[in-house]
Amino acid sequence: MKKIIYIFLIGSATMLSCTKELKIYPETEKVAQRFYRNEKEIEEAINATYGSLQFKGIYNLGMLAIGEIPGEDAYDETPANDNGEYGMLDNFTNIPQSGLIEAVWRDHYMAIQNANIVLNRIKDISFNKEELKSNRIGEMKFIRALLYFNLVRCFGDVPLVVDEIKDPQELFGQGRTKKAKVYDQIKTDLKEAIALLPTRTESNKGRATKSAAQTLMGKIELTLGNFQNAKTFLDEVISPTSGQGLLDDITQVFPVANELNNEIIFAVQFASGVNSNSEGTDAYRMFNPTGRVEGKMTGTKGHGVLSSKFYGLFTDQDKRKGSYVKSLVSGLGYSNKIAVPVTVVEDAGSDFVVLRYADVLLMLAEIENELGSTTSALKYLDQIRMRAGIGPYKGALTKQDIFEEIDMQRRKELVFEGHRWFDIIRRGRAALLLGLTDNNKLLLPIPASQTATDQSISQNPGYTK
Repeated sequence: MKKIIYIFLIGSATMLSCTKELKIYPETEKVAQRFYRNEKEIEEAINATYGSLQFKGIYNLGMLAIGEIPGEDAYDETPANDNGEYGMLDNFTNIPQSGLIEAVWRDHYMAIQNANIVLNRIKDISFNKEELKSNRIGEMKFIRALLYFNLVRCFGDVPLVVDEIKDPQELFGQGRTKKAKVYDQIKTDLKEAIALLPTRTESNKGRATKSAAQTLMGKIELTLGNFQNAKTFLDEVISPTSGQGLLDDITQVFPVANELNNEIIFAVQFASGVNSNSEGTDAYRMFNPTGRVEGKMTGTKGHGVLSSKFYGLFTDQDKRKGSYVKSLVSGLGYSNKIAVPVTVVEDAGSDFVVLRYADVLLMLAEIENELGSTTSALKYLDQIRMRAGIGPYKGALTKQDIFEEIDMQRRKELVFEGHRWFDIIRRGRAALLLGLTDNNKLLLPIPASQTATDQSISQNPGYTK
């Protein structure tokens, strides 16, 4: 299919009662024009939109690879393997022909199309409870905002599509939308989502909730340098009424048996051993050292190894050592946040945690530090340090020293959750931390398939067509 929008048929989905509130297991394909006739079918389409977040180019592999491999703590142990696509991220030698980058672009726009279809059709559908209909609209607006936030951080200016596309030919010649306008749309979606979404409860914890939209809005405002605005939204997330909080036991944040706990604000759900092993994530296989062996589970590819230098930053007193990160005898470190698959190596059951309460605390620490409130900054920072078992911060109290400590705790606490590269570039530190002086490399190339198909889709500077 040509152009930026890859039209496809949305599979129906089933809601299952199990340890996770929302499960997406495609059963069949239905033609859009003959579907969405009632509440049940709209619900299936909504579940399928959630399911699209599992695509390779989104939260199966793409956003984790982009968010971690270019940073200073992770690297590709086998950079020539898998067509060099992960090694190129590590070495900043990305090319427009990269299959991984193509998947990131394609899969995000496929998921956006899903959300747009629901938003277009749901307004004419009667629900038994109008409040539920409003909630679902808010969920789709949150997902669309999240997808565009990923795209604009990866590619810069991107085509902005907020309507259901029935004829892809209509989009030819549109070109790329300025990122400022894309951010405006993201904020509009999130403001509407915040007004429509419910507070998190046990019954909706697998879906987007008000705190998820507030957290994403806070992260966006922080990315744009709007510290006071970011604080306003994030303060709502730490309110006692939000339904979110920091777990006392650090070992219970990521186990499969305790997924969707109160610290998890939004996660993309995966499950091992379901639908012929098709509902798990491939992250364990792709992002573990090649020498890691768990029982009979072998076949890891080494595209996301943690450096021994980074692993050495964790003291023995740090509870995250041995829980969040472990190392091989060789000294290579790896993330322990991805569970060992119970079936085949590419079928891990761990959810991808997109937004987490610990991140909110660290963002607030950074914001308060920027706004000149040292006491408040240390209050949030020390919640992370104390839970990790390393005690309160005792260092110098200059703004820069406190920022560097917050940044260090972000590295340790959020390791291999897809944040590091974006933390580096939002503060303009690629040259300082990575020696990357070519600013063109801060964005990914537009996939060659897109620039070749539509001449109005321009390539990012520094890359050939």
